[in-house]
Amino acid sequence: MSTIDQAFIKQYAAEVHEAYQRQGSKLRPTVRSKTGVRGASTVFQRIGRGSAAAKLRNGIVPVMNIDHAPVECFLQDHYAGDWIDRMDELKINHDERAVIANAGAYALGRKTDELIIAALDTTDNEAVGDQAGQTDNDGLTRNKVLLAFEKLGQADVPDDGQRFAVVGWKQWSELLTIPEFAHADYAGPEELPWKGGTQAKKWLGALWIPHSGLTKVGNLRYCYFYHRTAVGHAVASEVVTDITWHGDRAAWFVNSMMSQGAVLIDPQGAVRMRCKE
Repeated sequence: MSTIDQAFIKQYAAEVHEAYQRQGSKLRPTVRSKTGVRGASTVFQRIGRGSAAAKLRNGIVPVMNIDHAPVECFLQDHYAGDWIDRMDELKINHDERAVIANAGAYALGRKTDELIIAALDTTDNEAVGDQAGQTDNDGLTRNKVLLAFEKLGQADVPDDGQRFAVVGWKQWSELLTIPEFAHADYAGPEELPWKGGTQAKKWLGALWIPHSGLTKVGNLRYCYFYHRTAVGHAVASEVVTDITWHGDRAAWFVNSMMSQGAVLIDPQGAVRMRCKE
């Protein structure tokens, strides 16, 4: 290959990586992440609670004997490839390379979120039932949110600025009808969801994020209120790109790929809110 071909390959790979980092995954920054994994799986440690106790004068300091429960996370390989015909590039008035780069990066970003959502789906900790009058016949209500908030507090989940909530777009619209979420008298002028787009908003000590890929079972959308350390995300390979020239097709084949996995570390650190949709 000529030098210009190598420049094309390097530039394209850089564009894919940049697109993935910029808009590929919405949930990866909200979970506990481990990079540079070697092997087919990795282990996240779930640390139990310690308890303090008194000791007699000159006696032995009591040992906490904190429980360590390993949680295994399996890696999965995912690919997103497409063709760029050499002659097509002469007939179009847009940058086909950028289009394919973004498409591959976004596809892998959505797959990253799918892995994290699948991990959240394994929790059995739910904010539904007779308490606060919550059933599967309503959407995302104020009482349901407060019940999830209460369950995190009862489990001693830290309120340390690392809590997140991910909801569907229908539920985001329902949140906008709750005065405490959307009214300046409660949220303050700087935390209004109407300002600066609808990507995220701080409320109840958590960052609330609308997402289109949450699991829907029947007419129920699964939304989550969770702490960052409750979910583990492992990376054996970040998004990388391989580009090869196929003379028999007179086209480049562009393959973007990654190896990642996700697992629920602490079921008590994530609360599911089932919402009718």
